[in-house]
Parts: sequence; structure tokens; C-alpha cells
Amino acid sequence: MNQFKLFLQSLTPFQLIVAYYFIAVSASVGLLSLPVAHKEGVDWTFMDGLFTAVSAVSVTGLSVVSIVDTFTVPGIFILMFVLQFGGIGVMTLGTFVWLIVGKRIGLRERRLIMADQNQYALSGIVNLMKQILFLILFIEFCGGMILGIYFFKYYPTWQEAFLHGFFNSVSATTNGGFDITGSSMIPYADDYFIQFVIILLITLGAIGFPVLIEVKTFLFSKKGKYRFTLFTKLTTVTYALLVVGGTIMIAILEYQYFFNGKAWHETFFYSLFQSTATRSGGLATMDVSLFTEATLLILCALMFIGASPSSVGGGIRTTTFALNILSIYHFAKGNKTIKIFKRELHEDDVKKSLVVTLMAFVLCFTSVFILSITEPFPFIALLFEVCSAFGTTGLSMGITPDLSIIGKCIIMILMFIGRIGLVTFIYIIGSKEVKPNYHYPKERVIIG
Repeated sequence: MNQFKLFLQSLTPFQLIVAYYFIAVSASVGLLSLPVAHKEGVDWTFMDGLFTAVSAVSVTGLSVVSIVDTFTVPGIFILMFVLQFGGIGVMTLGTFVWLIVGKRIGLRERRLIMADQNQYALSGIVNLMKQILFLILFIEFCGGMILGIYFFKYYPTWQEAFLHGFFNSVSATTNGGFDITGSSMIPYADDYFIQFVIILLITLGAIGFPVLIEVKTFLFSKKGKYRFTLFTKLTTVTYALLVVGGTIMIAILEYQYFFNGKAWHETFFYSLFQSTATRSGGLATMDVSLFTEATLLILCALMFIGASPSSVGGGIRTTTFALNILSIYHFAKGNKTIKIFKRELHEDDVKKSLVVTLMAFVLCFTSVFILSITEPFPFIALLFEVCSAFGTTGLSMGITPDLSIIGKCIIMILMFIGRIGLVTFIYIIGSKEVKPNYHYPKERVIIG
């Protein structure tokens, strides 16, 4: 026991975070494999349980089984609970448990929370966890009540209506991407109220917890007394531009194809919903395989970018993408520093964004390369699956259940990395800053 305690103490916060997520996956496999969770006659294997657990903890939504045909009502509630591991985060839930049992949250625990939530300061970290937990549960409850009441028009009993309402609310808010209709949001493709609520819930989950907390603080502060941080400004603008840009691109590219003969409002909502879903939502109002390859490539790019930092989503994150674009722009202008919103970006953040993007390209390229050898599916379907897993999105062209064991393992690794974040993944090998004891003479190399 002492040796195990010493081993844990030797781990860095990033390594401990990964260990906690492994424990969360292991616990989820056990919960989802309980006999009470499955319908009679369902064929449930260990790989099914592991894949579903990883997908749920990483709030991705890719699945090798049909949720509605596999799980009982208790099983659906268990799945909703597992989604909270990934949606809220293991450290947020852990902080809540520590507070309940009266455990003192010391320096080590605070460093773990910092690593899990990509924070830079220890001060106020516990209060941040409380606010995140309250906000997410409040959003899920409000969304569940609104959808549950509205679903009376679709389902004969209040139990079914509220079951679908709360499951959709949890799935959308955590960006889980799971559904219990058997066909995602396609049954509600003509119901714009449901789509609007789901879009709002996906956005609240994916835009970033710090943004939500700042907005809450702004609303309850004296008018004109609160100033938003650079992070909130940058991530909100980038998020909005990606959603709007994605909507426009989908509408234009599919104008003569999938949207041919459809009314303007159908085109708008189909485009808006699918664009929003690529942030990490994973739900869809149509079969995305019906899109052209050009549109699918746009969706791949949007899923690769993913959601905002400190949110429920994966990908390289919106701020990483924004810093990359700003770096290119300012380099082309000959500027040595990057300035935006009357602030100057830190060099370490710019460097980190480039490292994360390069690492993501290498990771996704390697995954597609391996899958192209092991799987008999078209290249675009494999690329779409990889980007969806890495972005913890959950959209698929329907190949997930038919992947080989190797293919499923690759997708699970991508989903797990997408959830913990590339920065945490890179820092697993050691996160301590090493200061050099000496320097060599500097010399320039030819670039480009």
C-alpha cells in the first residue's frame, strides 16, 4: 500500500488525470455491463462495453451497438450518469465528492484540477469547480424540463416524454452525441423548436466553462463594471465564426445536391444544425453520408478544430485554431508580436498552439494510414471517422459497428486523447519545466 502511495505521489498532475480517466472508463465498463442495463437476448461483449464506455466518458457518441435496442430504461439512466464523467469532468465530480465528505482540498488536488481544466492559477480553483457543476446541472435540468414538456406531442406517456427530454438534454449539453431514437435527431428534422433547443444546449456545453461563468458574472454585476477576458472574447468570436462559416459552406456546397428542391428554411436549419454539431455535438438531423465529398471534407475540418478549451468537447480547440490563423496573418504582415482586442498574446501560448496542431495532424494522419490498411471502407469514410473521434464529435458515415478490432482500438484511443486534450497527452511524458544550465551560440536555418 505504501509503495502504491509513493507511486501515485511520483506521478505528475497530467499523468494522474489520465489515470483517473482510465479508472472512470473501467468503472463505466462495469456499470454498462450490468445485467439490469440490457434488454433480454442482447448480445453484449467486452469490446462492446469497452467501446461504449470510452465513447461515453469521452462524450463522443460513436457506438458499435444500437442504444435503443440494447439498453433498458435503467441502462439508459446509467449511460446518462456515465456521460457526466466526461461532460463535467472527473475532477469536477471528484471535487464535489470531496466537499460532501469534508475532505480538505490541498495543493496536490488543486494542481490536478488545474491540469484537468487547463487553468493557470490556483486561486479560486475550487469555486470554479462548484460553478461548473452548478451551471451544467442547471442547464441540463432546464433543457430536460423544456424538452420533456414539449415531447408530450411525440410520446403517449409522460414517462417516455421526460425520458427522451432529459436524455436529449444531457446528451446535447455534454456533447455526448448518443440518442435513444435509433436515428439521432432525424425524427425531429422538421421540428425547428427542438432543433433550436438542442443547438443552444450544444453551444452552452461546447463554448467553454470559463465563458459561461464570465457571462453569468457579467449578468449579475453592475452595468459597465465587468470586463470580459481575452480568452472569452477570442473563443466566443472564433466559435461564432466557425458555426456561421460552416453553415454558409454547407448551404453553398449542397445547394444543387442534398438541398435541391428544399425550402430556404429547410436548407438553413439543416446547415445550421450540422455545422453546430461538428463543434462536438454529434447529433444529426440527416444522414451525413448523403453529403458530397466536398461537404464531408468541410465537416472533417470543423470536427478536427472541435470545441473550446475547458469545455465538454475535443479537437485542437477553437483558441488553438484562432492562434494559428493569427500567427500566419501577423507573420505575413512582418509583425514580431500578435495583438488582438488591445492585448498581446503570450509567446508560450502561440508556441503551444502550433505544437498542438502539428501533433494533431500527425496523430490523425497516422490513424487514417493504419485504418486504410486494416479497414475495407472508402478513404473519406475513414477520415470522417478519425476526425469525429479526435474531435469527440460522434458523427459517422455508418462504419463504426463494422470496424475491425484494430480499427475500434484506434478509434477508442483517439476518443480518449480527444477528451483528455492533446496538451495533457503531450505532458504525460513529464510536465516539469526544464531550465537550461547553458546555451550554445545561436544559428539561423533556412525555412520554407
